Amino acid sequence: MSEEKKIPYKIYLSEDEIPKQWYNVRSDMKNKPAPLLNPGTLKPMGFEDLRPVFCDELIKQELDDTTPYVDIPQEVQDFYKMYRPSPLVRAYCLEKALGTPAKIYYKFEGNNTSGSHKLNSAIVQAYYAKKQGLKGVTTETGAGQWGTALSMASAYLGIDCKVYMVKVSYEQKPFRREVMRTYGASVTPSPSMETEIGKKINAEHLGTTGSLGCAISEAVEVATKTEGYRYVLGSVLNQVLLHQTVIGLEAKAALDKYGVTPDIIIGCAGGGSNLGGLISPFMGEKLRGEKDYRIIAVEPASCPSFTRGKFAYDFCDTGMVCPLAKMYTLGSNFIPSANHAGGLRYHGMSPILSQLYHDGYLEAVTAEQTAVFEAAQRFARVEGILPAPESSHAIKVAIDEALKCKETGEEKTILFGLTGTGYFDMVAYQKFNDGDMTDYIPTDEELEKSFATLPKVEGI
Repeated sequence: MSEEKKIPYKIYLSEDEIPKQWYNVRSDMKNKPAPLLNPGTLKPMGFEDLRPVFCDELIKQELDDTTPYVDIPQEVQDFYKMYRPSPLVRAYCLEKALGTPAKIYYKFEGNNTSGSHKLNSAIVQAYYAKKQGLKGVTTETGAGQWGTALSMASAYLGIDCKVYMVKVSYEQKPFRREVMRTYGASVTPSPSMETEIGKKINAEHLGTTGSLGCAISEAVEVATKTEGYRYVLGSVLNQVLLHQTVIGLEAKAALDKYGVTPDIIIGCAGGGSNLGGLISPFMGEKLRGEKDYRIIAVEPASCPSFTRGKFAYDFCDTGMVCPLAKMYTLGSNFIPSANHAGGLRYHGMSPILSQLYHDGYLEAVTAEQTAVFEAAQRFARVEGILPAPESSHAIKVAIDEALKCKETGEEKTILFGLTGTGYFDMVAYQKFNDGDMTDYIPTDEELEKSFATLPKVEGI
């Protein structure tokens, strides 16, 4: 019997097969991510240094480079059962439309109200905040998926949620904003005039449309100045990638059921939560020398952290109040153009993924906005899902790789992450359909100006 007849369109795990532990890829990394540095002293930060900003249990996860598997609390497991396991889909219709011998699979994370994978970590961070007895949490959001997810998790657990939303997304996506408010969150466009850092950024960048770095600064300021609150982040940090490994663990378990091994694994990359979550279990095998995979990160040409950034210590935020992380960065002062993939508009990249990229374990490519939406439209018309702009970066490169297989006749197996749906991104789709969408790529001069602001860190 052929593989096409054996493998269903959607592969579902049972409820009992939802992962009960997260996988910590750092445990298998020979070169660990560099430590976070205190922005004032430039010394490595430990548990006590991070307590004013983050929840205690999350700090422990952030700093743990050695524990391979971390138990998922039972209350979080129970919450996961509301929308997990998520389906692994064989893209038969896309394969047929492309006329490719490649076999294409995607892990679909959009089957919950937040519309994305972000809920996987939001419920965890809200759970630990509640367990610590905190009143609430603050955060930033770009496209709005993370803010939506955290507002849902906070409402479920009965804690307060304050969201600083990148101004361009706040204006482009009013319905995403209203979902957050429906779940009880307060939503403020960033940079705002409500914080000292917001006022400073607005003064220095007149008319700015904002960035994730700006919004992070404001959220951290409010958390550290408000009793009973802590800051939580939807991407970049080690702890977030840890929580998101439920994606890759489920995907691998579903493929293993049918004896399928991917040749190529593709994910969009902004801060790294989706990509890191998808690839971690496969990367672990690669690091241990058990299997080899070609892993591709796809980022927007307008915000090319991997492909044009520097591997250096940098502030995680534009206001320069957060810890410094060693990562591929465009400079914390870099504010990308107002492209429609709001979740991929961060100046830096996860320290874990940055180290893996630096060590040659994964590749990175860029995609221009119009080409990304062309791929999104192509996918939507045959697979029946309207993808988020962020996810569509992965779709674009998956299609490219499948068409290469068509040219060579190779029957490669491709796995990519479909992080969420695009139903709150209709302004972007309208601009694409009307022919008004533009592509912007920063010049070398713009990047050099931002690189000049990188902090000087010697000997680490």
